[in-house]
Amino acid sequence: MKTVLITGCSSGYGFESACHFHAKGWKVLATMRTPRPDLFDGLPNVRVLALDVTNLRNISKVLDEAGPIDVLVNNAGIGLFGAVEATPMATVREIFETNTFGVMAMCQAIIPQFRRRRAGVIVNVTSSATLASFPLVAAYTASKTAVEGFTESLEHELKFFDVKVKIVEPGYGPLTRFTANGQERMQGLVPEPYVPFAQSVFASLSEQHAHTQAIDVAESVFEAATDGSARLHYPAGADAVALANRVTPCPR
Repeated sequence: MKTVLITGCSSGYGFESACHFHAKGWKVLATMRTPRPDLFDGLPNVRVLALDVTNLRNISKVLDEAGPIDVLVNNAGIGLFGAVEATPMATVREIFETNTFGVMAMCQAIIPQFRRRRAGVIVNVTSSATLASFPLVAAYTASKTAVEGFTESLEHELKFFDVKVKIVEPGYGPLTRFTANGQERMQGLVPEPYVPFAQSVFASLSEQHAHTQAIDVAESVFEAATDGSARLHYPAGADAVALANRVTPCPR
């Protein structure tokens, strides 16, 4: 039985991915900052672990406890909507600590065992915001775009050791708790002069016919982890696929 470790499993994409891997016969290490084992009642091969991806000691402890891992899915992330001029730099740094540096830290921690075994897959979950520019998410987009560049370089670096590296790019998913989890952080980030513009942006989003569902992302993550191909990018959800088809990838 293969083992996958997934970060950010308390809700949304991470929760759905954990359930999906379990349904496919995998052992799942479902990690989250505050453990909630009850989320996976009835799923015997899911083990819940406390993990803060911004804490290096915590990362090391969890990987020591986890034992051999076949796939790492870096899904933990923080959402942020707001005008750049109103976003404190402390908030920007907080976003990067989880969305960017947390991914890098997890990769750095798992690479030695993958390299020694000359096997393993790293799946980094980014966003369709990296495929097309979008207003009021500049800091968030920057944090995810940084992960894309990091992952593209890492893919070249680890290919020599037969370790695969993948990127999953979810579209806009209003039904997840992603935005709700960042509500306190986003207070005051849309000041009065921006309100009419922000309202038009949210209205446009609500009118979209194609939204990404959590299962779309889970299926794309599983495909990235298991298809064995050299493919790097996996847009997830109809809206993300549509955006990806409009983008001409750089030669590789």
